[in-house]
Amino acid sequence: MSLSQVMVEDIPHPPESSQSLVVATSESAHQKRKIAALEEKLQILESGHVVKQRETNYYMSEGRAIRHIVTLFDNIKDLVICENDRWCNMDDKDEDMTVDQNCLQTGYITLNHALSWFHFKASDMEYDDYSYMLKKGADAARGDDTSKLKSLIADWINRELKPDSLVDPKDKYYHGIRAGIRDRAEGYVITEMSWPAFLYEKYTADQDNLEQGLFKSILSLQVFKAIFTSPSSAREVVMLPM
Repeated sequence: MSLSQVMVEDIPHPPESSQSLVVATSESAHQKRKIAALEEKLQILESGHVVKQRETNYYMSEGRAIRHIVTLFDNIKDLVICENDRWCNMDDKDEDMTVDQNCLQTGYITLNHALSWFHFKASDMEYDDYSYMLKKGADAARGDDTSKLKSLIADWINRELKPDSLVDPKDKYYHGIRAGIRDRAEGYVITEMSWPAFLYEKYTADQDNLEQGLFKSILSLQVFKAIFTSPSSAREVVMLPM
């Protein structure tokens, strides 16, 4: 072997280009792998969305109980934040509270008993988030109750009380009634002191004591049972003639 041959063999060759290391694959297989990777990412995103949606539905369903076992009318913000924070910031814990303030604070305590997760979860969540979900659940429950009562009350009244037919706007006799109400004629005047008789016990109000017997009528009891127990339990209440 000559010296020139040895020297040529010892010269290092440049590395092969990276392009020469690529293994040719079909375009179809390449696209399938890309699709599979994208589908995997989409599945991960959707699973996270499902968990979030499930969590939202949970808090909304919990909020449905607020109008039944916590408070009927108080604003969620006043109940959850304002009154309890005001109470915590008071220097004198023995300071006299108004009836409304005491009711709000009692409602907040009841809320924490009813929703055992609320106290520690509320610390980790944004106020706007959980208050919105609780309010939405509470409003949805109230809407469902109202919708349910529409058909129930109509059935109770028509079956048991057998009222007269509705006012016919085409009947001349009823034109006088409508005109009397609109013109505030004697016998047709409706004021803030005009209390509906169907709310009173035995459907009769005491003019000297309008609070006596209020919300104790059979119809009121049926409504209460339909909302707070079940519609079937309302049938157990015996109707009395008007």
